[in-house]
Amino acid sequence: MSRTVRVDLRERGYDIRIGTDLAPGAALSAETARRVLLISDEHVAALYGERCAAQLAARGLEVRRATVPAGEGSKDLSVVRRLYDACVEAGLDRRSVIAALGGGVVGDVAGFVAATYLRGIPYLQIPTTLLAMVDSAVGGKVGVNLPQGKNLVGAFHQPLEVCADLTTLGTLPEREYVSGLAEVVKCGVIWDVPFFERLERRAAELRRREAALLEEVVARCCEIKAEVVAVDERESGVRSILNFGHTLGHAVEQAAGYGRWLHGEAVALGMAFAAELSVLERGLRAEEAARLKRLLAALQLPVAPPADLDWAALRGAMATDKKARGGAPRFVLADKLGAVVFGCEPAEENLARAFQRLRE
Repeated sequence: MSRTVRVDLRERGYDIRIGTDLAPGAALSAETARRVLLISDEHVAALYGERCAAQLAARGLEVRRATVPAGEGSKDLSVVRRLYDACVEAGLDRRSVIAALGGGVVGDVAGFVAATYLRGIPYLQIPTTLLAMVDSAVGGKVGVNLPQGKNLVGAFHQPLEVCADLTTLGTLPEREYVSGLAEVVKCGVIWDVPFFERLERRAAELRRREAALLEEVVARCCEIKAEVVAVDERESGVRSILNFGHTLGHAVEQAAGYGRWLHGEAVALGMAFAAELSVLERGLRAEEAARLKRLLAALQLPVAPPADLDWAALRGAMATDKKARGGAPRFVLADKLGAVVFGCEPAEENLARAFQRLRE
């Protein structure tokens, strides 16, 4: 069984295919593409590289392969340069395609290479993590980090298709799987209260990776993101709500050192922080903030900062966030569950106060 979600962007529109034992490349043919560079990280390549290459070759495509080190450290311009070299060595031209097989890091860096090599060639997203399936593989945002901040170099480049084979989640380490649940929860908070309530009721099943529920959850998250992106492709307005939890989350990743916190873990803490800030700034009911934190905790996601996470370092990191204006961080905050506001610039004293409330 499988489902298809359409991202409606007119000539740049594409399908997200969700199911088990799916073969990527449905949007390709030997007439429209000749050669594919399959990019994955070392872990994913060992698990699924041969199978994916064979599936693409079965569609009449000539497959070349490249790998990057696993982990956030690969979202770096030095890795991009090595992948440009791989593109040249593979003989890619404008009829060629890049295929990103892996999690969010691989999708972001391979997508950035596709957006910039030969001024842009097509690419496929083949996500193998929950976080990539429900968030980073959808919507066309690609990029890499700088030491000064996360995703400071990037582009908008929509894929030809997204092929989310849920079978790959069976080999996903527990910590990586739980990290992806943060972006699932985010979808309920920003857009769909009944979905949030379903997550509350079925948190234990979700933790167990119940197959039918996973397909339903991934599809709904993709529908939500597709609806938002169709309205605002380049984040000039409403698409910013997808950053709920990300202002502090990105600061946590940077201040702690990239790779120490997984993205979803940092976003979970960022959502707990945004909830406390929303109580102070937007009048969010304390009980609704508590509901969000209870759900995150039930999914084994962090809702309180460890003692070694320094507020001054986080505040400094937020000043260089790409959404900041003149060093003032901007947040997505909630009026209530299912109704959020983007572009909020909270009072400085409330930033520190909200963080202290998390510590307590």
